[in-house]
Amino acid sequence: MMVRPNIGIVNALIRITCGLTLLSWATVKYCKKPWRESLLLLMVAGAMKVAEGVLRFCPITFLFENYTDLDFDDEDYDYEMVVEGETYNPS
Repeated sequence: MMVRPNIGIVNALIRITCGLTLLSWATVKYCKKPWRESLLLLMVAGAMKVAEGVLRFCPITFLFENYTDLDFDDEDYDYEMVVEGETYNPS
């Protein structure tokens, strides 16, 4: 499966820069205080931003694009369910 880029070049460069900054800052802090497990989460978040920038693919943007592509027409939707030949209204 190949992911298609869904963010631009400038956005990718910003993500790489911010991700490397966050990753390096959290790594330095973690070396000084290794008992702080919250810094591990920051390192993972920074690495994730770097990966999004390199691949130019953001899963959150992908979900929002797919959600907005859905067309919800209330006029075309039948709210009554047919159960064994009878109509059933759940309300």
